[in-house]
Amino acid sequence: MNQPRVEIYTKWGCPYCVAAKSLLDDKGVAYEEYDVTMGGAKRAEMVERVPGARTVPQVLIEGTPYGGFDDINALDRQGKLDPILGL
Repeated sequence: MNQPRVEIYTKWGCPYCVAAKSLLDDKGVAYEEYDVTMGGAKRAEMVERVPGARTVPQVLIEGTPYGGFDDINALDRQGKLDPILGL
C-alpha cells in the first residue's frame, strides 16, 4: 500500500509543531511541511482547507484534516493513526 499524502502546516518555534513532526518522523512517514509563520498565501490556504483553524500544527492526511499534535497523538495512543497512515 502506498503511503497517503501527509501535509502539515507549521510555524517557526512552535513546540507542538516540533512534536507532531517528531511523531511522524518516528513512524518513518514522509510529509510536506508548509511554514505559515509569516502568514500569507499558505496561511490563507490553511484556513480555507481547515475551516476554523487558528492554531498550528494542522495535519492533513489525504486532504482530510486531523487537527494538531494532541489530536494525532491521541489517535496514535488509541492505535488508530497507523491504519490511517497505511502503516
